[in-house]
Order: sequence, then C-alpha cells, then structure tokens
Amino acid sequence: MFPITTDLNTISGAAAWIPACKGEPNQPLTWLKWSNCLTECLSERKERYQGSGRMISQEALRLPPEGHSVSQSSLDLNSMEDYWSELRSIEETSHSCQEELLEARSIDEADLEEAWLQEAGLSTLVSGAPGDAPAEALLSTLTRTQAALVKKRLDNYTQTMRKRNKQPIRHVRDVFATPDSPPVCPSDLVSPVTPSTQPSSKLPHWTPSQVESCGSDCQPVRETLCFDVPYSEGAVARRKSRNCQDCQRVQRDDGALPIFLPPCPKLGLTKVEDLSSEDMKKIGYISLIELTTYYDALGVELKRTRSTRGKARESGIFGVPLATLLENDQKKLPGSKVPLVFRKLLSKLEQTGLQTEGILRVPGSASRVKHLRQELEAKFYEDRFDWEQVRQNDAAGLLKMFIRELPCPLLTLQHLPAFLAVQNMTSSRNQIQALHLLIMLLPEPNRDTLKALLEFLRKVVAHEDKNRMSLWNVSMIVAPNLFVAHGKSTKLEEMQGAAGAAHLVRLLITNQDLLWTVPCFLISHLRKLNEVSVTKKPLSSEKSKRKLLRRWTMDRDKREKAQFSDLLREGIIRVHAPLHTKVSMAILLDSETKAKDVMARFDCENGRSSRGSSRKQRQYLFEVGGNIGERCLDPETHLLDLYRVNPNCSWVFKPRTT
Repeated sequence: MFPITTDLNTISGAAAWIPACKGEPNQPLTWLKWSNCLTECLSERKERYQGSGRMISQEALRLPPEGHSVSQSSLDLNSMEDYWSELRSIEETSHSCQEELLEARSIDEADLEEAWLQEAGLSTLVSGAPGDAPAEALLSTLTRTQAALVKKRLDNYTQTMRKRNKQPIRHVRDVFATPDSPPVCPSDLVSPVTPSTQPSSKLPHWTPSQVESCGSDCQPVRETLCFDVPYSEGAVARRKSRNCQDCQRVQRDDGALPIFLPPCPKLGLTKVEDLSSEDMKKIGYISLIELTTYYDALGVELKRTRSTRGKARESGIFGVPLATLLENDQKKLPGSKVPLVFRKLLSKLEQTGLQTEGILRVPGSASRVKHLRQELEAKFYEDRFDWEQVRQNDAAGLLKMFIRELPCPLLTLQHLPAFLAVQNMTSSRNQIQALHLLIMLLPEPNRDTLKALLEFLRKVVAHEDKNRMSLWNVSMIVAPNLFVAHGKSTKLEEMQGAAGAAHLVRLLITNQDLLWTVPCFLISHLRKLNEVSVTKKPLSSEKSKRKLLRRWTMDRDKREKAQFSDLLREGIIRVHAPLHTKVSMAILLDSETKAKDVMARFDCENGRSSRGSSRKQRQYLFEVGGNIGERCLDPETHLLDLYRVNPNCSWVFKPRTT
C-alpha cells in the first residue's frame, strides 16, 4: 500500500494516491471509486485511530502553505467520514431521471449588474420606469460606503453596455449629481468613513482553522454583537486592530465555537416575524446593498449566478418549488409558512428520533425510503398516508431527500455562492455578520423553512448523550444536503471545502437566535427610507386616490387627537385594544416604562378576556404607521425612547397575525 504519509492536501495529491493504492495508475478517477478506496484505507487503519472520536481536529482542517504536505498522523480521516458517507449516499439514492428545473447560464457583467440592481430595488436606475421601490429615496439614505458601492456597480453596468453598443442609457453622473461628493450619511445610521480606510488587498483563501491569531492563548467567548453600526463600516476598523475577540480556533470540542449574542437595545429587538411583509421586502433591498458593500470592504469576491426557470412541477411533494408547495398547503391550512410535509417529517423525528442513536447519520432502507416517497406523493394531501409505518431513520432520509431535491436550493441559487464565500473570511465575527445579512436576504419561504430545520437540528444536538450525534456530526451530514446544488455531481475539488461548509452549518445552528433578529441599523435605515419615500415615490392615479383617502383619514384622527397634544409632548400615548372590553387606554410614559408593563396592565384590567373569541390568544403591543409599517414590540422595549423615534405611530394591543 502507498505510504501513509502521502500528501492529501491537494486534489492532485489525492488523485495520485488512490490509483497507486489500488494498483491502477493513470485510470479515470470517479468520486465513488475515490470514496470507496478511502473507506477501505480507513478501515485498515481503524485500530490506529480508535478513541480519536468523530469530531474534527484543528490540524485536520488546516490548509498548509503551498509546497508543504500534511502527514497522516496530523490528518484525522475518521473526522471526515460522516461527510463522505453522506455524499456517497446522496449519489446512490439520486434519481436517474432528475430534471434540471433551474440551471445557471453564462451571462456577462451587464446582465449580472442589472440583476443585482433589480434585486436591490434599484431597477429604475437602468430602466427609467417606475418600480416597486423608490430608488431615489433608497439612494438618499445610503451610507458613504454603500453609495460608493452602488456607484461602482452602476458605472460597471454603464461601461459594459456601451461596449455592447446598446441604446443610450443613464450615466452614473445622471444619478449621482456630484460624483466627488457622496450622499450625506444619515446621522442616525453611522458616522462617515473616509475612502482612505478602504482595504487595498484581497484576503487569502480560508479554511476554518487557517485564521490569524493574536498570539495569545485566547479562548472562545460569548460576545455581544454590535447592531448599531452597519457591518461594512466596522469591517475596516476591526481589520486594522485585529483584537483578540476576532481570533477563532476550531478545536475538537464543540464548546470551542464562538457564541455571539444580540444586544439589548432600548428600542427592543426585532425578530424577522415582527415586521410586516412590505417592511421585510425593503429590509431585503438594504441588506443586499450592505452585504455587497461588506464583502467589498473585506476584499472577499462575491460571485453571483443568474438562473433560468424550466418547467417546474406544480403538484406533489418532492422537487416542487417552496413557493408552490406553500400555495398548495395554504389551501388546506391557511397561514402555513413551512411546507406541511416538511413540518410533519420534523414532528415525526422529534417524537421518535431524538433519542435514536445515529439519527441522521445511519441511513434507512433505500427500498423503504423509495416506497415511502411514492406513498407520500400519492396520499399525503388526501390524508391517507400512514405515518405509523415510517421508521425514524427512514424519516431522516426523506427529510434530507426533500431538501436536496428542491428545484432551487434552500439557500437559493443566486445566494449560494455568497454563503460559500463566507469560508474565505478570517474571523468568526465577520462570518456571523455575513451570514446575518444573507439570512435577511432569503425569500420568506426559504428563510422560514431553514429556521424550522435549524431548530430541529439544535434539538438533535441537545440529545447527544442518547443519539450520539454531536454538533460536528450533525453539521457534517447536513452540509452536503444544503450546499450541493440540485442535480450537480460531486467533484473531488469540492472535498477541500467540506470542513468549511460543515463549519458554516455549525455557526447557523449555534447562532440561529441572533441570525433571525433584524439588526438595529437595518431598522434605522428602514425608518429613514419610509420617511423619505412619502415624498419620493411616484403614485398611479388609483393608488393616489386610495393613499390620499387613507392619509385624509389619518389627518382626521390627528385632528381629533389635537386636544391631547400637550399631554403627548409630556409622554402620553393611547393604546388601542380592539379585542378587549376596554378598547383603549391612555398610558403615561416614563424612562422605565416597557412594552411588557402595558401588556400586563391590559391583561390585569380586562381579566384576559377578549371579545368575539372563545379561545384565548396571547396579545402583543404593536407600533403601527409613522416611519414603520407594522412592528410587534419586544416586551423589553422602552416605550418613551420609541415614542421619540416614531411620534406619529399608533399603538395597538392585539394578537399576532398568522
């Protein structure tokens, strides 16, 4: 057998090792042959590595300097077995008749920039036609670095279009009147950053352990992530200081992962589900601009793909787009945000599989899984499917199959490269911030489904003592299902990113509470955008009539409240509770009044009774209107501080809408 110290760091090294090991020099190397040979070698060396555990070591993830090799003693092959086994299982169970519903196509820079501008809500800059979002209003609220990034992309689009000899288009100077003077940065968002602070060099390729260290024996800490300043503005300063908190050392112990906590702002935390759909759409525009600016500031290349849609299935379970599944599910259960079959599989696993050893890792019977898949397709929506026949490992196989066979990846085709590029960032803080912005960008069905999956995975890890599934095991198994696009064959070069992809899954699982919280700087930007949009957004005649009528109604209400104007200046608000016997209540605010205090007062004075509903529902305090669409308030929100930020809002005590 080939010496155990063979270089496995590069694909060429691995390719040379395996044929030599099998006595088949210069023969074509397929993934299956490569994997099977590696498994045999692993078995032969099993005794040597017994007791080493399944979790990856720091050395196993380190990519050495070019020209150096890693000895087998420093490469824990057993730590990667879960990932390779899962990939082999995916290839063996994939259907030969897979259809490519979404396929990437080659497009030039102009098309890429146009797609980016459209997704960022700035399509009017290239089309000249009114769009869904007021581009001028959005531009006026950007920070200096964000505005510079938009100018750069618009100028790139312009230059590329000119080379193609297209019709005359708007020059970047027509959009930004004074190119040498970037738009004024909103005072409530950030402080300006001068161009001289921009990074001038690109970051090196990253693997989880190949990060810069401050030299001290620093341990992972639970750190509060700053939400006040856009991540792009703080990236340069942290890159220059390289303090100890940015150190990351991937160790065998799952507890070594850095844990980032959300802050406790006086205006309260805002979960994704706390905002209206219209506000979250605007958050998506802002997040894309901020994400691109952030990657640019870090020197990380952000690749984008554009897809063309083929003929997609409109019925059934597997291989159906999430949006179509939810549309069908909502006919059966209005308000569904996660596909019913996906939720049912998670529920089945939570009931019977959390304490099953090897759940997710040990595959079910291929024939049973195939049969169950056919049964689900035929009987699920008719409520004739027998869930009692589904074993735990078969349910896990169906769950992973559902994720893999989505025609568009759960992390979306256009953003999948951006997720993978997070591996190229050299600090855990930068990685979390990038993932945070990417979660804000995901379409609502994808974001809600991913959240349900991560909540389940956290429960699996919490039962590690029974199921023998550590955080690293779970991440290694889930990574290929999330990061391998539908219909894409596995390539050997992808194996180098295995550890990095699993590390991203670990970050998603351990920091999911933070990642589904909207950063304060995005909320501040949203408020500014809503204020500016009132005067900037052009309206059609019909929309104008409806909005003018609505505004006239609001003005009438304000006139009726004019008698309370003096009291309002002193911090008096009126809270409306349409479902309570006492439909409104005047509240005197002080610096310590929180949303939970108002909620408790309503519950106390109304005896938790509601009108028109026999079933008790938990109710929350909302801010409605003003510079926000609608926001469910965190119980810890300081109301006087919020009143000063949004004095024209209405206060409503009501249940959440499903």
